[in-house]
Amino acid sequence: MDKHYKERKCACQGKRDKGVTRRGFITTMGAGAVGVAASSKLFAADRKPEEGVRNAGVKTPVTLHINRQRHRLLVEPRWTLLHVLREELGYTGAKEGCGRGECGSCTVLMNDIPRYACMTLALEAEGLEITTVEGLMKGEKLGPVQQAFAEEDAFQCGYCTPGQIMAVEGLLRTIPEPSIEEIRRGVSGNICRCGAYAHIFKAADRAAELKKEGDA
Repeated sequence: MDKHYKERKCACQGKRDKGVTRRGFITTMGAGAVGVAASSKLFAADRKPEEGVRNAGVKTPVTLHINRQRHRLLVEPRWTLLHVLREELGYTGAKEGCGRGECGSCTVLMNDIPRYACMTLALEAEGLEITTVEGLMKGEKLGPVQQAFAEEDAFQCGYCTPGQIMAVEGLLRTIPEPSIEEIRRGVSGNICRCGAYAHIFKAADRAAELKKEGDA
C-alpha cells in the first residue's frame, strides 16, 4: 500500500515539474507587472505635454456684464457661470441645487432670457447682459417680483426662491400680463420641493400688477 502511494506521488510530482508550478506562475506574473509598470513610465515620458491634462488649470480672460456692472477676470474654461457668480464674484443669490439643469435654483437672466447658470459655461456668457436676483433691487428696495413674493408668501424654505423670482422676472419681461397658463409654463423649469406653487402663481400675477403700476 505504501509502495503504491509513493509511486503515485512520484508520478504526480513528475507531471508538475514538467508544467507550470505555483511558484513559477507567481514569479512570472510579478515580472510581467514590473515590465508593464516600467513600460508605462517610459510611455508617459514620451508623451507630448499637449496629450495630457496640463490645460486643466490654465485660465482665460473674460469680461462679464452682470447687473449693469462689468467684471474682468480670469476663468478656467471648465468653470460654469454659477461657479463664477458665487465663488469668484460673490453673487450668492443663485443657488446650486441639482447641478444638472433640472431644479432651476440657479436661474439667472441672460439678455432677459432665463437660463440655468449651472449648465452655462462662464465663457459662453461673455458679451451678454446677465441679471441675478441681486440685480433686481434698487438699493435696499425690493424689485416688483421680489415684493410680490413677499406679499403672497410665495416661499417656505426659500432655497428655490431666487430661481423662481428670476423665472417670473424673465416671463414678465417677455409677457407683461401673462395668463395663469402662461405663468405655469413660465415657472415650469423651476422645482419647489416645499410645494408652494399656488402662492408662486399668485405672486407672479401680483408682480405683473406692481410692474404695471410702476410704469404708470
